[in-house]
Amino acid sequence: MRHLYPVLLLLAGAFPPGAAQAAEAHHVRYAHYGMKDFYRVPKIDAHMHLHGTDSSFMREAERDRFRVLSINVDYADFPPIEEQERIAQDMLRRYPLRFAYAATFHASGIDEPGWREETLRHIDESVAHGAVAVKVWKNVGMALRDSDGRLVMVDDPRLSPIFEHLAQAGIPLLGHQGEPRNCWLPLSEMSVESDREYFASHPQYHMYLHPEMPGYEDQLRARDTMLARHPSLKFVGLHMASLEWSVDRLADFLERFPNTSVDLAARIGQLQSQALRDPEKVRNFLIRYQDRILYATDLEQDAKARAFGKEARTVWLRDWRFFNTADIRYVPDLGAKLKGLALPTAVVDKIYHLNAERLFPGAWGGPGPLAPGKNGKGSSQ
Repeated sequence: MRHLYPVLLLLAGAFPPGAAQAAEAHHVRYAHYGMKDFYRVPKIDAHMHLHGTDSSFMREAERDRFRVLSINVDYADFPPIEEQERIAQDMLRRYPLRFAYAATFHASGIDEPGWREETLRHIDESVAHGAVAVKVWKNVGMALRDSDGRLVMVDDPRLSPIFEHLAQAGIPLLGHQGEPRNCWLPLSEMSVESDREYFASHPQYHMYLHPEMPGYEDQLRARDTMLARHPSLKFVGLHMASLEWSVDRLADFLERFPNTSVDLAARIGQLQSQALRDPEKVRNFLIRYQDRILYATDLEQDAKARAFGKEARTVWLRDWRFFNTADIRYVPDLGAKLKGLALPTAVVDKIYHLNAERLFPGAWGGPGPLAPGKNGKGSSQ
């Protein structure tokens, strides 16, 4: 059910002329969803990694009224890109109205003959098979080196033809550049427990341990330089565009690059950390940029996962409570209690599904130019 603030007692003669209309406008502005609405409001998780074909997760997604965007990644810990592509296309055939995917490309070999042509061919082939976006990962800027041993940053001119091709085709680029700012801090100084756990187990990406590598601002500067070169490129800054620690910095990024959006994948904890200090600032940011933000989790399903649906549902419910209610609950990631933001319903609808539908018009059976051929028959998943 929807909750309304403030509660109105509109008794005859109790208010001057026009007060009822003004009160109703105030009433609607502050309407927000409750926990029961979770099961009826359409939602999209715009950043997942589904490497299994077990149908139990998709049944859970249907029960919870979720559609998903699964993102392929050029990452050695994931299946090979070709295998990720095969799984994604299989899932798309089985669940065309509930599943969509983003392709990626091999960044290695960037200075080898034919790399650009092969990469463009692979992207076009993926789009022809239903991909609605393309991802460039943090290995560009943090690991990838060319044949001369030089670190390749995302503003490297050799990548420009790829990004310009996407811009001209209207295909969104999903970018994970750099890491959360915590990455450049010692474990003891990180703001959330999830970052301490991740970087303790992935020391190769804990830049505090690698002072010889580019710094945090270097990564963002390279990303922004690339965006300035391709102003028509539709760009989604994944993980709050690696500006998760400051909604002020993130607002500046969105103002400077009007063709960009951001997702919240794996950074809601940092958003909550800011809300612990200044909840109104965080709430006002989400309301102001409601057209530019995508709900996402970054959850990963491997090929052997059997309880993944329950895991996803737990995370989805937890996040829904934070964004949609004023409930006070303990947040283990912060080690503190936090009150929910109770965002207006119109804002939640955009963050949870309308923005993704607009950015990826060919996804989930949509009519956009990138939609794979569908006849509307078969699975309604």
